[in-house]
Amino acid sequence: MASGDKPRVKMPDTAAAGAEITIKTLIPHPMESGQRKDSDGNTIPRSIINRFTCEFNGESVIDVRLEPSVSANPDFEFAATVPEAGVFSFTWYADDGSVYETAQEIAIG
Repeated sequence: MASGDKPRVKMPDTAAAGAEITIKTLIPHPMESGQRKDSDGNTIPRSIINRFTCEFNGESVIDVRLEPSVSANPDFEFAATVPEAGVFSFTWYADDGSVYETAQEIAIG
């Protein structure tokens, strides 16, 4: 991930208790498959985001394993039910051991 780039999340700030909301995420990342070669013919090492998770107040909402065929800058759109006010926590895991995290609160309104 390039310096200054960070994961992005788009979701409502409030929802009715028990409502289903749509969450959209995107992480800037080249998602290099490890199968391409550079201009000198050397294999470009694999470097991908290999897992994405989302939790709400510590409970799993989604847990996705990614493979090298996923395009650059992977994005996800999914639905989640909001039983109460709380925090959605988002985590992306990379092959090199890097972990990218962000969180967003949602209120009941």
